[in-house]
Amino acid sequence: MAKKDKVSETPATALLRQQGVSFTEHPYEYLEHGGAQHSAQVLGMDPFSVVKTLIMQDQDAKPLVVLMHGNRKVSTKNLARQVGLKSIEPCAPEVANRHSGYLVGGTSPFATRRAMPVFIEETILALPRICINGGRRGYLVGIDPQVCVQLLGAQPVNCALAE
Repeated sequence: MAKKDKVSETPATALLRQQGVSFTEHPYEYLEHGGAQHSAQVLGMDPFSVVKTLIMQDQDAKPLVVLMHGNRKVSTKNLARQVGLKSIEPCAPEVANRHSGYLVGGTSPFATRRAMPVFIEETILALPRICINGGRRGYLVGIDPQVCVQLLGAQPVNCALAE
């Protein structure tokens, strides 16, 4: 069963439109725990260019956002070392929901409830285009990866591990 091609506005898409960012919409059938690998497969995309938005926290439970390739994991040790923190770990889903204002599985880095530092795997910035969550489960938007630096102040890091 195909989903409709137009998705109602989310805080993320409202911000992108307000900032004049051109994006493409990619709705798909959401699968619980399917992740970026599932969305890439369903949409016929390379999981390397589907970017997941991860809400993590440092040793003081301060939240941060990590943007990572859909088929890579975050080396939290490498990330912590590069950004000068003692430790970084994923937030529990309910904590991530509170920080971002989105449901896990539908977390966009754009228009989060709390302002958080954003870190982006540097190899993402070399891609011509990425798909990233548009603020709801089963919904990706296609954008130029430089938008993450321009709108979010995303800092490049090198912390990818093969899945």
